[in-house]
Amino acid sequence: MCGIAGFIGAGTQSDLARMSDALVHRGPDGEGTFVDEELKVFLAHRRLAILDIAGGEQPMWNEDRKVCVTFNGEIYNAPELRSELERAGHRFESDHSDTEVLVHGWEQWGRDLPAKLNGMFAFAILDRGQAELFLARDRFGEKPLYYTQRRDFFGFSSELKSLVAHSRVSKSINPRSLYKFFAYGYIPAPNAIVEGTNKLPGGYWLSYNFYTQKLITRSYWHFVIEPDPSITDADEPRLIEECRSLLLSAAQRRLVSDVPIGSFLSGGLDSSLVLASLAQGRPSKDLSTFTIGFQEPSFDESRYAKMVAAQFGTRHHERRLSIERARELIPEVLGRLDEPLGDASLLPTYLLSAFTREHVKVALTGDGGDELFAGYDPFLALNPAAVYDRLVPSWAHRSVRRLVDLLPFSDANMTIDFKLRRTLMGIEAPAAARLPVWMAPLDPKDLKDAFESALDVREIYGEAIELWETDTSKSTIDRALEFFTRFYLQDDILAKADRASMMCSLETRAVFLDNDLVEFCRRLPSRFKYRNGERKYLLKKVARSMLPKDIVERKKKGFGIPLAKWLRSFPGTVPLNRVPGMRTDFAQRAFAQHRSGAADHRLFLWSWVVLQSYISNDPYWSQTSIFTQTAPAEIA
Repeated sequence: MCGIAGFIGAGTQSDLARMSDALVHRGPDGEGTFVDEELKVFLAHRRLAILDIAGGEQPMWNEDRKVCVTFNGEIYNAPELRSELERAGHRFESDHSDTEVLVHGWEQWGRDLPAKLNGMFAFAILDRGQAELFLARDRFGEKPLYYTQRRDFFGFSSELKSLVAHSRVSKSINPRSLYKFFAYGYIPAPNAIVEGTNKLPGGYWLSYNFYTQKLITRSYWHFVIEPDPSITDADEPRLIEECRSLLLSAAQRRLVSDVPIGSFLSGGLDSSLVLASLAQGRPSKDLSTFTIGFQEPSFDESRYAKMVAAQFGTRHHERRLSIERARELIPEVLGRLDEPLGDASLLPTYLLSAFTREHVKVALTGDGGDELFAGYDPFLALNPAAVYDRLVPSWAHRSVRRLVDLLPFSDANMTIDFKLRRTLMGIEAPAAARLPVWMAPLDPKDLKDAFESALDVREIYGEAIELWETDTSKSTIDRALEFFTRFYLQDDILAKADRASMMCSLETRAVFLDNDLVEFCRRLPSRFKYRNGERKYLLKKVARSMLPKDIVERKKKGFGIPLAKWLRSFPGTVPLNRVPGMRTDFAQRAFAQHRSGAADHRLFLWSWVVLQSYISNDPYWSQTSIFTQTAPAEIA
């Protein structure tokens, strides 16, 4: 795991040094640069040494120094590709570096290289012979990659704070991306918060010719549900065994490392299955598991994690914290974000990553299981919402909402009143935009009130609507799976995991996102994922032979924090810095309503605090922190 950055064209080595320095947390074990003043090519690499520690320095070159790579990630099928390349006549200098596979893979396959990789990656390949800079990002976007193009300048980096460290890059906020942040809770690729910058989406490559300055982007893979019509219910025993085998293989592939590896363990189904898969054929004493527990029962899952760890006899590490202690870390965590992210579970993910990094440099995770096997609450609401649409007229819906709003507001985790309010809010949106609205900080109506100028719903949720309407012959479950996998997984879940872990210089590996397991899920009919109100139907069948019954059958519980409670008193002074295009009086009213107990605006207010921290704490905008400043107004 590393950080990469570079540019072609206008700029100096000082620009490159600032870009590299901004990535030191991603690669504290070493750094490397390449500068070609004649071609005006500048490349930098920050290294977190995981594999081939002695021979993996970057940028790494081929034999005639015409091709080099700067690379962030891990290629799990590197041994197989290495053997294939050796049979084709390529000679390797390193002992087992996956980075060198990219160098020779480019020579052999060119732009077809990314499609052959099973791993997580963001890399830049410089081909001096073809005057080409080639960038690629893994299928799901586990590793981040930002870029920008100006006249006589092209730049890229693992993080926006690194990219804007270059003197030629804009530091102003993109209004459209800001709108999408409050519409989704994250910023879907290719949008980025900084004006003139983009995220390369997962499953894409980019080519830049440094003579013609021509830029090309292409999709080499994207997640599409294509159920196999030949699969019947009679195939269920075979499917259970196939899924189990693929999960075992995926976990074993992710054990390649020259440093100690551990595993996150929440006590939920996905992380427990990852551990169970690791335990196959591996001594339990070699397994290290890590859990963060909270003293507040509503948010604590540590007893379930301890139960699973005991079953497999792991070296289990647990740290219990008070929620108030966790709150104290908010300024530090938010102040290090390179782009606003409204997912408050960033904080416990950071705490878990920091604790884990005290013991190991790599941790396996269960990320992706909910998206591939229909694990989220909105899957439960899809069919009832459709029935509600048909039976309840709009005037009656308004009455229902008023009745639900009479329910008392609860600060606990995922309570029934919270779920009811969110469900009814989403039902008011067009069906094609319903999924993002259910999870959004603001619904379309409130977006119009929060911003000085309104955007059309199809503009706000264009990505989600286009996906939903592309193939209406698909079931609502399959279209929901595609939404969660293409957007929420990439730009929320994986972005959160990457930022939180890399703040601590910890590499995380998502077992469920293995190419072979994903291909199995793409072909699996939706009734094996969601059946009669049961989520993760097939995955639970797999789990029943591997995990305690209490783990398999317990209700899903997110990695939560008492956000609603905190925001009734935190921050002590309400942050109301001017945000171009937004109405601060809307935020002021939302804080007042929330703190008086008249409303629950937790998702918007948290996103507002994240944004305020971003624009006030980022060194490229201002040096002032919202957690210490005197705000323009106080709200009791």
